[in-house]
Amino acid sequence: AYQIRCGYPTRVLGNFLTKSYNYVNLFLFQGFRLVPFLTELRAVMDWVWTDTTLSLSSWICVEDIYAHIFILKCWRESEKRYPQPRGQKKKKVVKYGMGGMIVVLLICIVWFPLLFMSLIKSVAGVTNKPLDVSIKITLGGYQPIFTMSAQQKELRDLTSHDFEKLKKDVSSLASALQFLEAYSHEDVTVAKLEGNSNSLWTISPPSRNMMIERLNDTSSAFFLVISWSIQRNLSLGAKAEIASDKHTVNLQNKTRESLVKMMVGENSEPVTLENMYPYYIKAPSDSNAKPVKQFFRDPDREFKNITVLLKGSSKHDTDKQQWWVVNQKDKKFSNNNSSLELIVFSDKVSPPSLGFLAGYGIMGLYASVVLVIGKFVREFFSGISHSIMFEELPNVDRILKLCTDIFLVRETGELELEEDLYAKLIFLYRSPETMIKWTREKTN
Repeated sequence: AYQIRCGYPTRVLGNFLTKSYNYVNLFLFQGFRLVPFLTELRAVMDWVWTDTTLSLSSWICVEDIYAHIFILKCWRESEKRYPQPRGQKKKKVVKYGMGGMIVVLLICIVWFPLLFMSLIKSVAGVTNKPLDVSIKITLGGYQPIFTMSAQQKELRDLTSHDFEKLKKDVSSLASALQFLEAYSHEDVTVAKLEGNSNSLWTISPPSRNMMIERLNDTSSAFFLVISWSIQRNLSLGAKAEIASDKHTVNLQNKTRESLVKMMVGENSEPVTLENMYPYYIKAPSDSNAKPVKQFFRDPDREFKNITVLLKGSSKHDTDKQQWWVVNQKDKKFSNNNSSLELIVFSDKVSPPSLGFLAGYGIMGLYASVVLVIGKFVREFFSGISHSIMFEELPNVDRILKLCTDIFLVRETGELELEEDLYAKLIFLYRSPETMIKWTREKTN
């Protein structure tokens, strides 16, 4: 009589996805709740523009209970449609379909950093080619006798034909062939350096005389240092913009004597510096550009020989401008006299689009990805015992009806009744015995 007198409500406030209890509505509703801030925004906006006696926290509590009960209702309806016979084991399709997928997913999460770091450079990597290759030679710590850089046109990428020629030249070295398997012709750069130093040898006369005295003093060691540096594009993902290294050689007495004669003007023939020039250089993404030891044929002669010649010197005119000329004899890709050739192997770096992940390294990915995901996964496999009382409810129809009654009386303006029904709902969740009575299966 009251409904006939006051009229039926036109609608009951609620989510339109909760009108049916099936898999479609279940997954759509859970997807709706996964959208960041959408559930919270909807709840707060409904509370602001709806007449109610509930506080915001109580309103959110009702919404959360209703959402949880709706999900349980969908699962119970699915269990009724697809019942599991008592005492019958789970089918292999279900076990391998669900369990196998979870196993594969967990293994992929654990192996993701290793696979990502190993495949990103080999599959999607970008070759960080050298922009500048520089060589500097120093005698005994004095002013460098030779400095030269190769840029732009002096830096040439190997063609496929040149790369095959390089493989053929080192075919007798198994270690060299194995090293070349990790590179393609695009990863190899040949730097052609002019043999004439780009700076004059402007050493002071006292330092020059001291150098000659030290070269003549065969009782003490006299070292020659050759250093090289390779500059790359830092924005492509290299850890360091410049990769460098050096090689130190103790000059033999015969070589020292030849250098002295050249410096005083008694010898105008080039002097051979043995076992000192690194022909093959590996330029990784870090700051160390080491010689490629896989190309060494003889452990005692790991480096190449080069010749040096002091030009412009005169026995009677010591004030004449002087510079050093360096030459490499056994060059592979150049026949120019008075020049050096350096073969640089550049490692691939991760593409800029994925650089933010590769920059963390393996340990960084494990800490930021695997451990974080593992924490969320662990929540699904632990703490289940604490929620049994609210998850394993055989029949949720009475609780669902109580929630919809709260929505109904709120819309009709019966705010006192809304308070009573809300208090009843809270008491139900506080009383395990009452919850058990309310959620029993209906009996005829």
